[in-house]
Amino acid sequence: MTLQQTGAPMTHQDKKQAPSLKLQRTLAMILLLCQGGITVTGSLVRVTGSGLGCNTWPLCHEGSLVPVAGAAPWIHQTIEFGNRLLTFVVAAAAIAVLWAVYRASRGRDAQFLAWFSLVGVVVQAIIGGISVRLDLQWWAVAVHFLPSMVLVWVAALLYMRLAEDESTVAQDRYPGHIRVIAVIAAVALSCVLVTGTMVTGSGPHSGDASVGMEGRLAIDTALLAYIHAGCMYAYLLLTVITFFLLRRAKAPHAAQKTSWILLGLIVVQWAVGLSQYYMGVPRWTIPIHIGLSSLVVAFTAFLYAHAVRRELLYR
Repeated sequence: MTLQQTGAPMTHQDKKQAPSLKLQRTLAMILLLCQGGITVTGSLVRVTGSGLGCNTWPLCHEGSLVPVAGAAPWIHQTIEFGNRLLTFVVAAAAIAVLWAVYRASRGRDAQFLAWFSLVGVVVQAIIGGISVRLDLQWWAVAVHFLPSMVLVWVAALLYMRLAEDESTVAQDRYPGHIRVIAVIAAVALSCVLVTGTMVTGSGPHSGDASVGMEGRLAIDTALLAYIHAGCMYAYLLLTVITFFLLRRAKAPHAAQKTSWILLGLIVVQWAVGLSQYYMGVPRWTIPIHIGLSSLVVAFTAFLYAHAVRRELLYR
């Protein structure tokens, strides 16, 4: 099938030189994995107290782009500087996707999502630098984390949209009232993520070994944990309702399968969160919890994308 942009159709020579659909989606999946993966490495920075291993930005230390012996514990410098370097990996993945989207003359939706991903990486790097300059105040760290979840969502949507033939008309794949509930569930997920950052912001893991509880959110962690759990139960309930309504409406198998996987991920995430609460938030659980958050966001985006789709470019 012909991939359509806003201009003239692709010539035969253009088609031969354009990246294949498989390559486009592979690059999009790599971008999605990178966007989720860097949230996990960011959590490693936090739980190891390495957030100020590089104490300024964009340099690592005053007058030096790279770690300096003795300026901070070497392990903290290595972890923080390594996480900064991973930003370039994510940026490279975003650039590769943008290149593929334009070379294949994909439509405006795909171009917008690809540009959003690349610009988002740059903005995230700046936000991360600001959080360092603010000595990892809890709200600055939260502001750094939440856009990452947005970028995971965008990368997941892009992966789904690249499978579609943009020359065809988008069609509803399941009833509108189910889509409304799915959107409300996504809003509930946003509340889960926001309250989760507040729980972390009031807890013991500041991101820097020397900071302790200075600059933490001065609200009882247990209270915030209950609010966070309440948001999670609301999100779970709405996802369960969506799952059963999709089955009742005989929605496409792919949408039903996505909702089933999403439910499984939420249950696992719930179990990890509950374990964290009763175990006193051990460090090793946090990267797992963050990684699962990225998976939950990605599959929520997949389910949202299943609601309205064009004809697929493959069968």
